[in-house]
Amino acid sequence: MLRLSKLTDYATVILSFMAKDEIQVHAAMEIAAVTGIALPTVSKILKMLVNAKMLISTRGAKGGYILARMPEEISVAAVISALEGPIALTECSISHQGCEQASGCDIRGNWGLINQTIHNALESVTLADLTRPAAVPEEVMIPLSSLYR
Repeated sequence: MLRLSKLTDYATVILSFMAKDEIQVHAAMEIAAVTGIALPTVSKILKMLVNAKMLISTRGAKGGYILARMPEEISVAAVISALEGPIALTECSISHQGCEQASGCDIRGNWGLINQTIHNALESVTLADLTRPAAVPEEVMIPLSSLYR
């Protein structure tokens, strides 16, 4: 199962909130109050996002955080990479060094293909997309007979 950390989940919540009013400077305390995420956690995530150059921080009485780029220019893949590191489903997706089975593995290259496909999918979703109401998926009808082959 693919699973992202709570910090990455919270980062998408924080960034989505900020993307709704991208020119507004937001204080950490305001973000914590609106999102319901604890202030120490919000502060930690904001620092990580500033380090990843997704946010710009300003000090002072009117200081806070603002998006470094337009929401349409910040992908979910970039957010995940900022908090988790490189997107990789298996160790060999990023390096052949860490796998004891690398010499006899016939599918190593295919993991790279799978990893790239998932990365491309995540790259195609932006913060702007996350701020839009979720579309209701169409109901898909599968013939019952196809389940018993």
